[in-house]
Amino acid sequence: MTMNDRINQILASLDELQVQHEQDIEDLRVRMLGKKGEVTKLFEDFRTILPEQKKEFGQKLNALKNTVQEKIDALHDSINEGEDAAVPSFDLTKPGDKMDLGGRHPISITREEIISIFKKFGYSVAEGPEIEDDWHVFGALNFPPEHPARDMQDTFFIEPDGPDPVLLRTHTSSVQVRTMEKMDLPVRVICPGRVFRNEAISARAHCIFHQVEGLYIDKNVSFADLKQAILLFAKEMFGEGTQIRMRPSYFPFTEPSAEVDVSCNICKGKGCNICKGTGWLEILGCGMVDPNVLEASGIDSKVYSGFAFGMGIERIAMLKWQVKDLRHYFENDVRFLKEFDTVI
Repeated sequence: MTMNDRINQILASLDELQVQHEQDIEDLRVRMLGKKGEVTKLFEDFRTILPEQKKEFGQKLNALKNTVQEKIDALHDSINEGEDAAVPSFDLTKPGDKMDLGGRHPISITREEIISIFKKFGYSVAEGPEIEDDWHVFGALNFPPEHPARDMQDTFFIEPDGPDPVLLRTHTSSVQVRTMEKMDLPVRVICPGRVFRNEAISARAHCIFHQVEGLYIDKNVSFADLKQAILLFAKEMFGEGTQIRMRPSYFPFTEPSAEVDVSCNICKGKGCNICKGTGWLEILGCGMVDPNVLEASGIDSKVYSGFAFGMGIERIAMLKWQVKDLRHYFENDVRFLKEFDTVI
C-alpha cells in the first residue's frame, strides 16, 4: 500500500469515527499520534521516499497531523458540551430561594370590605371621573358660587377660569350627582374613589385620600332609614357590640345633617388614648339629601327623598388597625405593608 493510500485511509476513518466517552478520544490519540501510532509511523517511513517526492508528501503529512489533532479537539468539545447539557449547572438538592409575593394594600383591603358590606344591603357600585367640572363637584350639590361652604375644601383647579371650571374632585359626591342624572329611580349606590384636596400633609391629613360615599333615593325615605343603615354598617365593620351616636352638623348638600361616632372598639367605650378618653370615634358624615340637590338633578323633591353619607377609607383603616399616622398608607414602606400579608 502506497503512502498516499495510507493517508487517504486515515482521513476516511476520521470522517466515519464516532465516540461516546473521553476514553475513546484518548484511544484515538494514542492510535494516531502515539509513539507507535499510524501518523507517527508515516513520518518514520517519510525518510525512505525519494528526494523529489519529499516536498509533496511532507506537506500531506503535516496536513494529516493537523487534521487528526483538530478532530481530537473537536471530539473533546462535543463530549464536554454533551456533559454540560446533561448535568445541571446547579445543585438540584439545595433548598429553593424564597420568593416574596406582593400583598394587598390596607386601603384596598378596607375599601373592598366596605363595598362588600353595603352590597349585602342591596347597594351597587358607581364610579366617575377624578377630573371633574365645577357643576358636578359644587354647583349641583347646593354650593352657590359665593357660598362660604366652598372654603371648607381647598381645591386643586386645573382650569380655574370660565363658567364651569375644571378641577380635581374634592369628594366622590360628584359621582352621586352623575348617578342621579342618569339612573332610574329608586337609586341605591355607593361611590368609592380617590379624591384630592390642597392640604398640608401630616399624620392626620393628606392631599390625596380615598372616600366611599353612599346614596339612597326612593319614596318615603326617612332619617330612621339612614340611622339603621349606618348602625348595620358599623356592626359589620367593627363588631356586633358596636354602638353609634349621631351629632348635629352642617353640609350644604344634606338637611338635616349629622356626624356619626362609633363606640371605641379598643377600650369598649371606657376611654383610651385612641378615642382621647371619650369612648367614641368619629367615622363619617351623613344626612338627608337637600331638596335643592334633588331638583338640580331633575328629581321631584315632593315625591322622592333620600339620604347620603360619606366616609374616608383611610379613617376607617386607621380605626380598624390602630394606625396613628396617615402617611404610612402612601409611603409604601415594605415593613409596614407586610403587616397586612395575613389579612383576609
